[in-house]
Amino acid sequence: MDRSKIVAIVTGAIALLLSIAYLALVQFLDFRGEMLPAPTDLSLQPLSQISALSTPVPESLLFLEQ
Repeated sequence: MDRSKIVAIVTGAIALLLSIAYLALVQFLDFRGEMLPAPTDLSLQPLSQISALSTPVPESLLFLEQ
């Protein structure tokens, strides 16, 4: 066999191994179950919704007199 055929066979074998490894990885990740949604970013929500989630602020701090 000349060198180019050996290189082609080795390259094909490496490609097959990589593709089988990729399929195994995808099956493993899929086997873990349903994905949970990402947590929402509180910085993008209106202030009224954020204040409902946080601890109450005393009224004396809400309106500062000058």
